Amino acid sequence: MMNDSGLSPAGIMMLGMAFWSSKALLSAVELGVFSALADWPLEGETLRVRLNLHPRGASDFFDCLVALGMLEKRNGVYSNAAEADFYLDRAKPSYIGGLLEMANRRLYASWGKLTEALRSGEPQNEAKGNGPDPFAAIYADPANFEEFLKAMTGVSLPTARAIAAAFPWDERRTFADIGCAQGGLMVEIADAHPHLHGIGFDLPPVRPIFESFICQRSLTDRIAFQAGDFFEQELPGADVLVMGHILHDWDLAQKKMLLAKAHRALPAGGALIVYDAMIDDARSRNTFGLLMSLNMLIETPGGFDYTGADCLGWMREAGFRDGRIQRLEGPYSMAVGLK
Repeated sequence: MMNDSGLSPAGIMMLGMAFWSSKALLSAVELGVFSALADWPLEGETLRVRLNLHPRGASDFFDCLVALGMLEKRNGVYSNAAEADFYLDRAKPSYIGGLLEMANRRLYASWGKLTEALRSGEPQNEAKGNGPDPFAAIYADPANFEEFLKAMTGVSLPTARAIAAAFPWDERRTFADIGCAQGGLMVEIADAHPHLHGIGFDLPPVRPIFESFICQRSLTDRIAFQAGDFFEQELPGADVLVMGHILHDWDLAQKKMLLAKAHRALPAGGALIVYDAMIDDARSRNTFGLLMSLNMLIETPGGFDYTGADCLGWMREAGFRDGRIQRLEGPYSMAVGLK
């Protein structure tokens, strides 16, 4: 509806109610809509029965996914849109839905407390009110723990492929992923560069999940796991160290400490790659990066996202040289520095 000013509230309304669209997608992932349609298209009633949905709302739900660009519909028959089929079918190695599953189960409710987080500066999960470290809470529950590791794989895959293509790996022989989770980044890089050998560095409980994933990808001869705590121990040595979705979890002093440890671990001429959804230097364009930083407010005691200029400054302070920022997939960028 337009008024005498010529301005319309439509954009504001769509943004204010954007959680409707988000929850429709998250519920579709939870229900397995895209996996159900991965083999062949299905008529609406058949899809409803397969997903065990109540008749009321099912057709609106499916048609909403069509309007959102996640499904296609022809003569009452539904099929996956191309991107949804590639990224949201659980059976495909390209599946990124692990992150969305975690967002649905864990983050969606916490984001409802954003106003409180902005007023208090405190996380809104297990750590609220000086509660336990949220990562300790995640690791203590086997189901939550495995879901978290799969989520890290899902969010890392597109960026991992971009890093595999963008960095001059031919000049290196070894690499280590610090905070490797399930090992998704390592698999993508090792697949693209068969001469490389890698070490996944993470807490001891990660080992069986990591090793199972690496075994499934037939890379046990080139990728190994090393247990450790990067706050308590030195980092493994390698030609290249990678830190992805690590620095943004921690406060400034901890960020700088981890970068200093990376510098100590690398040989002369070695490289550090840091990747995150780095905020643009003007802090006005990378919406995802800014929202991710708010997510760190909600999820961690001191974490925050940062600009590329911020990261390069911290890396120079740690002793790195020839720093550069390179855009990757979507909202992600990597900072590269040499020792």
